Amino acid sequence: MIHIAICDDDKHAVVAHKQIAQNCLTQNKSAGEIAVYTDSGNLLYDIAEDEFFFDLILLDIEMPGSTGMEIAEKIKPYLPEVKIIFITSHIEYAVDAFELSVFRYVPKGELDKRLPAAIRDAVKLIELEEGKAYTIQTNSRLEKIPYRDIYYIERDGKNASITASGGISKVRKSLQQVFEELDAEEFIYIDRGCIVNLIHVMQIKNGTAVLKNETALPISRAHLQEVKEQMNRYWGTHI
Repeated sequence: MIHIAICDDDKHAVVAHKQIAQNCLTQNKSAGEIAVYTDSGNLLYDIAEDEFFFDLILLDIEMPGSTGMEIAEKIKPYLPEVKIIFITSHIEYAVDAFELSVFRYVPKGELDKRLPAAIRDAVKLIELEEGKAYTIQTNSRLEKIPYRDIYYIERDGKNASITASGGISKVRKSLQQVFEELDAEEFIYIDRGCIVNLIHVMQIKNGTAVLKNETALPISRAHLQEVKEQMNRYWGTHI
């Protein structure tokens, strides 16, 4: 179930955006709920006070009171993984939107063309991130780690050490064995002793993979070009 919020002070825009979002969910054969807001304060209240959860938020940047940029900054601490699509008529906001790690920027003049594509791509990514789980099973414990929560996996002696949002888990298997068990295209080798989850890679910079949690992992020279190609191919397919 994908939870979407739409916030715009223009009631007609809210209705139009909701219809587009519903059409995208239908086309993707995805189950979803859509909440609409014409007051950004109500959206913030629901998230902060009533603990409403949203996977995707469509935000108009030019709203009275708080701008969409300000709303996004206030939302992130409560929903760090939320995807935000900014809608605006002012192109100069695009740079700021990028710095906020916003999923997509859609100019109002190109709504019919670009908003449906942005929503469909966001839905695909959300569903991808909500996919499988890796299971660690021994005589004394059973642990399931959702793929979406795994940042990277390293060789640790005879173990594989899995770093995820919930902490570090170790499994007495080789790194290659874990890689084969994952069997998912989002996991790639960046070094002989390290596998990274492409979902969490924000950028490749100075020979390192920089993740959403600000971890910087070195990429070996032997793997660098291949990592860049795999990353481009992966995101080209899914986004």
